[in-house]
Amino acid sequence: MVGRVDVARRAGVSPAVVSYVLNGSHPVSDETRLRVEAAILELDYRPNALARSLATSRSHTLGLLIPDSSNPYFAELASAVEDAALASNLVVLLGNGADDAGRELGYLRAFRDRQVDGVIAVFGAGFEEGWREISKRRMPAVSLDRLPPGLDVPSVVVDNIGGARVATEHLVEHGRRRIACITGGAELSSARDRARGWSEALADAGLVGGGVAAGTRVGEAQPVSPLLSYGAFTVDSGYTAATELLRRDPSVDAIFVASDMQAMGVLRAVADVGRTPGADLAIVGFDGTKLSEYTTPRLTTITQPYAQLATEAVGMLGRIIADPASDRAAMHLVLPTELTRRDTCGCGPP
Repeated sequence: MVGRVDVARRAGVSPAVVSYVLNGSHPVSDETRLRVEAAILELDYRPNALARSLATSRSHTLGLLIPDSSNPYFAELASAVEDAALASNLVVLLGNGADDAGRELGYLRAFRDRQVDGVIAVFGAGFEEGWREISKRRMPAVSLDRLPPGLDVPSVVVDNIGGARVATEHLVEHGRRRIACITGGAELSSARDRARGWSEALADAGLVGGGVAAGTRVGEAQPVSPLLSYGAFTVDSGYTAATELLRRDPSVDAIFVASDMQAMGVLRAVADVGRTPGADLAIVGFDGTKLSEYTTPRLTTITQPYAQLATEAVGMLGRIIADPASDRAAMHLVLPTELTRRDTCGCGPP
């Protein structure tokens, strides 16, 4: 087995210099670094990861917690995080919280026991105890996609309000006047903000049906609107909400759906009542998953920048790891979304 001494001998340096190059712990000249790297390639040397972790007090591993690994949106987001982590020479341990607070907490403790360098969390409902655990243990952590209620933690999210406004305004531009909104659970910041963007766009257009308070938070009474439905970011929830909505109010001529997964169910519900997406009923989703390209008709949606979300989250976590005393409360990033026009809004053939 090739060892560090063999690499040092081939490069004409000491074993300590090989360690300096591998760990970046001391400066070395460019010429020396290139000789060491060439020797590593020639000998196909593989450093002992455990020994390296003990030497650097780093595991070079991060924990990623998502609420539903079967949801294509979270699958694409997790894949993007893995790519960004790999580019930073980090390994990802994935935990599927299954929208269960106890299971999420169990994964957090498992991450801690395996001495991950930090955690990126897309939390489910009731994750407050998880954030308390992170705070108590001073674990480097970043909230991705969602903002924890009542807590000021490092976060990377998209402009949910702005994206929802663009979606709703686009439906208004198509001449739609009875525009409903189907969103996720009211306890989630992303679901509430998308409903708020829909409501604000309706108000600006002088249309009725909105009324989501700007300051709505978990635990507060949710404003009642016959055109607004809170549920879950699932196909079944979208189907159930749309079926009930169209039964109750056949005059609805457009629906802003706050996730592509829900939109899959909405498309089926619309077909079941004999209406045609993009013709007599317009639909815009949110997320921009690959699945949205293959619906019939193709789904118009608000697309999230997956690669940028992941890169920013991994980078933010890296800065916290490198400087544990940094002001974490000041680390918040909101990224823009983009409207992807296809068929269900009326831009293409129904």
